[in-house]
Amino acid sequence: GYRRWGRISLRPGASIPEVEALRRNASRLREEAGERIRIKVCVTGPYTLATSFERREPILFIQLGEALAKVLSRSIFKKRDAEVSLVAVDEPVFGLLSDHLLDFGSEGREALLRAWEEVCHAAAVRGAQTIFHLHSTSDPLFWSVEDLDVVESHVEDPLYTSEGTKRRLEEEDKFLKASLCLTDFDRLIIQDLQRKGIRAEKIQEELAKVWKVIRRGEVDPATFLEDEELMRRRLAEIVKRFGPERVPYAGAECGLKSFPSYRCALECLSRVSGAIRDYCKSV
Repeated sequence: GYRRWGRISLRPGASIPEVEALRRNASRLREEAGERIRIKVCVTGPYTLATSFERREPILFIQLGEALAKVLSRSIFKKRDAEVSLVAVDEPVFGLLSDHLLDFGSEGREALLRAWEEVCHAAAVRGAQTIFHLHSTSDPLFWSVEDLDVVESHVEDPLYTSEGTKRRLEEEDKFLKASLCLTDFDRLIIQDLQRKGIRAEKIQEELAKVWKVIRRGEVDPATFLEDEELMRRRLAEIVKRFGPERVPYAGAECGLKSFPSYRCALECLSRVSGAIRDYCKSV
């Protein structure tokens, strides 16, 4: 892991290179798209970044939050042809393990909240909405972030079925992004094997066999993807439970890096898009 010597600092003018490329080419992108471009920017959050350090302590959360806020302040832009309209803070590690630094009333818990608020405020004052991408919502700390607008988690997270979620959304005036499909490709294959009646003790062996035939090109990996109708039903259930005014966004539950090919990933996104389009036509 990394070691921190003194205060965390940034290179002069540090920003997000991919966003800078979009900024430079905004007019060309608008011309090709036929409309103004709205950009979602993703950054890894201070809690997850801190797990890469040998020694974690409250001040580390704060300094990472300040550094991220500075990077965002230089990266968020609003031009005639394009704008950064949504900033996603990715915290996949938060809530998954017991962490004494996050004990209720602890200095670490307050430091993480401060770090999150620093990051979200940097986006909010520049006109961008903010969203937290979580893999677990068991720890409720994120609800307290003042400038956080939207929360998302994985398909089966209780966030999407809990009555407590509805209450917190209204109390804190926050919103949900609906997660419509699984994106862990191992999980997708395992579900297919279970439907075929493969016994639990044989699952890992069969999973390895499936990956071999996928890599040899003997089977189309898209056959393991969830279908549009299932995605549409998930969206309908979430909107019905929380109300359309509380669900401004929908999409895949997470990134698609576990997918075996770019083509397969695009097919997944195409199905997500189709499910959203079909649902919107039906209401």
